[in-house]
Amino acid sequence: MSALFEPYTLRDVTIPNRVWMPPMCQYSAAPEGPETGVPGDWHFAHYAARAAGGTGLIIVEATGVSPEGRISPQDLGIWNDTQVEAFRRITRFLVSQGTVPAIQLAHAGRKASTGQTWKGGAAVGPEAYGWQPVAPSAVAFDERHPVPSELTVAQIQEVVGRFADAARRALAAGFEIVEIHGAHGYLINEFLSPHSNHRTDAYGGSYANRTRFALEVVDAVREVWPDDKPLFFRISATEWLEEGGWTADDTVRFARELQAHGVDLLDVSTGGNASGVRIPTGPGYQVPFAARVKAETSLPVAAVGMITEAEQAEKIITNGEADAVLLGRELLRNPSWARHAARELGGEVRVPDQYHRSV
Repeated sequence: MSALFEPYTLRDVTIPNRVWMPPMCQYSAAPEGPETGVPGDWHFAHYAARAAGGTGLIIVEATGVSPEGRISPQDLGIWNDTQVEAFRRITRFLVSQGTVPAIQLAHAGRKASTGQTWKGGAAVGPEAYGWQPVAPSAVAFDERHPVPSELTVAQIQEVVGRFADAARRALAAGFEIVEIHGAHGYLINEFLSPHSNHRTDAYGGSYANRTRFALEVVDAVREVWPDDKPLFFRISATEWLEEGGWTADDTVRFARELQAHGVDLLDVSTGGNASGVRIPTGPGYQVPFAARVKAETSLPVAAVGMITEAEQAEKIITNGEADAVLLGRELLRNPSWARHAARELGGEVRVPDQYHRSV
């Protein structure tokens, strides 16, 4: 039996294999009106295809816990019941295909209010449904982004509550796993890093202060998320800065704290909070960061980053570098990657009855 196609259980949820889909924004929701942030036909077809293709776990794209928490005006949201009802259509289908539905709860912070990536992804103003971004400190991400408004302590607590409310709605929408987005330069990541967090109060300065907001969000979500369902946290393990940023050492230390606060798996990525850095990309370039967390802590991890080949993914699992692999762009290219990999590796994956001729 291929290790890649062995089931994996966290709490009371069993995922049928280790081929998982990470959050990838589609920037395809309505930007205004009653359908704002609501998943539509594109989202259903997009996720349904990967479920029918045998993907064991699908994490729905970064979903705003509030309107101003979206990356773009076209992002999904989960702050009202209309959005919840639309998500139910997606989760029901994923479950019918044997796929575990998960969702990433997010707040974009200073990188909010940007356009669709295929249109350049530049900051947008009110004339294009944009808004004023917020952040731990009034420091812009780069020259293309506006200076954000610094959050007050009261506003920070409001955001914590928004994450908890979003988790409640995720449960009502039929999701089995929630992931908190703490990576890629968005709000939680901004608080973690001294590169972007210049506060001098209880939420800035020391490591303990900079991690305070993230842990408050985790605690608030874990309090409302059922004990029998897993909670994930996505992290940027390094900012690829020579100094003054969040480091791999910080990630290992923080992983232990996240586990103590009820996180069940660390989704390990890198980068996104510092502009202009040189990232040495290549096949599996982020896997060593996941492997280090797995080796130095007892927290399960998932690896991501240019994982494209079946044998490559298999070795990551068999070598003990990660408990699962997340395939992003490769699943965009090939929704049935899991079925093809199972055939290559001698594993088993569910095939829809309607596709029996393809076995």
